Amino acid sequence: METIQIKTAAHCCAVDITDRIDAVLKEKSARNGVCLIYVPHTTAAVTINEGADKNVMDDILEKLDSLVPWQGGYKHAEGNSAAHIKAVLAGGSAQVIIDSGKMALGTWQRIFLLEFDGPRTRRIFIQFTGERAGSDL
Repeated sequence: METIQIKTAAHCCAVDITDRIDAVLKEKSARNGVCLIYVPHTTAAVTINEGADKNVMDDILEKLDSLVPWQGGYKHAEGNSAAHIKAVLAGGSAQVIIDSGKMALGTWQRIFLLEFDGPRTRRIFIQFTGERAGSDL
């Protein structure tokens, strides 16, 4: 398992981590298999979505804000219940098929860390399972 750290710059934002994931896979000589990307934080998430138009992720974050407002009469004493709820909705992990050393993402797809309670430094765990270049499999 590999770990990368991402510093988020805003309270709520989407950070494209695709190139960082790709660099880890290349370093590990990943050839064919599956890559799991997991964020071990309860107020952040990982997702795959369109990365060609920044407005798509902005729209997603704005809609999540309207569905789950920061001030909502929540019981959680820490005051960040909205971030926890958004993280549950978006999910803490994503999987990507690796084929011939490349992530099998669609033309416009990118991998994003979603920050709901920042700015913070977030850890992302990356686990590749499968055939590596130079292996006998």
